[in-house]
Amino acid sequence: MPKTMKAAIFVDTNRIVLDEKPIPDVGPLDALIRITTTTICGTDIHILKGEYPVERGLTIGHEPVGIIEKLGSAVRGYTEGQRVIAGAITPSGYSNACLCGCHSQDGPDTPHGFKPLGGWRFGNTIDGAQAEYLLVPDAMTNLAPIPDGLEDEQVLMCPDIMSTGFSGAESGAVKIGDTVAVFAQGPIGLCATAGARLMGASTIIAVEAVPARQEIARTMGADHVVDFSKVDPVEAIMGLTGGRGVDVSIEALGRQATFEAALRILRPGGTLSSLGVYSDDLTIPLGAFHAGLGDNKIVTTLCPGGKERMRRLMDVIASDRLDTRALVTHRFKLDEIEDAYDLFANQRDGVLKVAITP
Repeated sequence: MPKTMKAAIFVDTNRIVLDEKPIPDVGPLDALIRITTTTICGTDIHILKGEYPVERGLTIGHEPVGIIEKLGSAVRGYTEGQRVIAGAITPSGYSNACLCGCHSQDGPDTPHGFKPLGGWRFGNTIDGAQAEYLLVPDAMTNLAPIPDGLEDEQVLMCPDIMSTGFSGAESGAVKIGDTVAVFAQGPIGLCATAGARLMGASTIIAVEAVPARQEIARTMGADHVVDFSKVDPVEAIMGLTGGRGVDVSIEALGRQATFEAALRILRPGGTLSSLGVYSDDLTIPLGAFHAGLGDNKIVTTLCPGGKERMRRLMDVIASDRLDTRALVTHRFKLDEIEDAYDLFANQRDGVLKVAITP
């Protein structure tokens, strides 16, 4: 086995470069997986642009598909050579946050509280997946075997995009017969649309201006598409609902304008489920918030992780309830990852997601 590997490393703002790093040592509870496919996430672009701070020298990426290369001495229930995924969120299972059922916020407990987002370690606090090898901590909590017959690209969205999108519908408590609006049909918004359909929404309104994304939204379950570049989305959605408003709105972009619109279209007692990663302070308008008296809920969600979450998502794929392969629009070798970042960061050529293969 070689001593070093290729990895996409955060060097400085607007600079992620491919370079050599040592292959990590494997601790008793860890697993080393050889990456077969990974991708670039919108959060990685926030890191690239300096909008989300990480340490220089960190390997980026949190969406791994791979093969177990080496298991820690205490790891049981897995075999080397097994195809697996690990979620973008890798909970330890024993922190206060985990034991309260909030695995995504896992982190070391201190007298001063915990660090938010602590469950997100890959490409945030430890080296990530855009490399030839990835060290997975707490392997028995986080490694999920890939069902026989599923290809890498079929499960590539499970570690983050599918889990995050579905969680928008889950946190919003979508019920059978609900009307749901999903703002932005990027990869996460498309999965939120699919999640709302699977949870029983009878009317799903997708807000999107890009024609190709509008079409995919329809295949994912959208009954109506509102083009915000042509009409006021609030007026259009209120018109589609006969003035009632929606039961659940899902904000999947991370902008003030979409957050505010998602709030304005809620019925009394409705829920705004926020999935966006925000780079600036949000303002809640007094009128849209009904002076705090509208019985509305605003909920936020960080991508659920852990092996049971991954198993469930892969079962959705294996049972043909959803096919996310259409979200992969471009493919690059790891050697070309700087070109992939340039394409993805600038949203050229109709890109949705890129598949990266070492």
